[in-house]
Order: sequence, then C-alpha cells, then structure tokens
Amino acid sequence: MDRDDQLQLYGAFADQLKEAHTRVRTLQVPEGVRMALTRKLLVITAAAKHDLADAARRLERLSVELDELDGVDDGRFPEDA
Repeated sequence: MDRDDQLQLYGAFADQLKEAHTRVRTLQVPEGVRMALTRKLLVITAAAKHDLADAARRLERLSVELDELDGVDDGRFPEDA
C-alpha cells in the first residue's frame, strides 16, 4: 500500500471517528452511559496509533452499539454500555 492509500484510510477512519464522537455527544442517555461510550472512543483513538485495522473493527462494533442505543426509546438502557 502506498502512502496516498494509507493517508486515505486514515482520513476515512478519522471521519468515522468524528461522526461517532458527535453521535455520543448528542445521545439522550444517562451521563454514566455517555462517559462509558466516551472512554471507548478514547481507547479506539489510542488503538489507531498502533493498529488501524483493529481500531476500525472496534469503531464498527461501537457504531452498532450506538445504533442500538438510538433505537432505545422506552427509557431502558443496556447495562454494559
């Protein structure tokens, strides 16, 4: 993979990470849930410095979790979030 391709991958990952931060910030969830999600984002950010592929997989799993939280509209929240 040449340098331009690698930069594009990092750019795409950065865009997805920024979107995830925005989603976490705007979620209507208890503060404890928001803090846990923010910690996950920080771990993903740190992982990207060493293993972009692993960080991208983690970010995808977190995106699925955020999708599930977006669908919760009855006042219940997952315990492990």
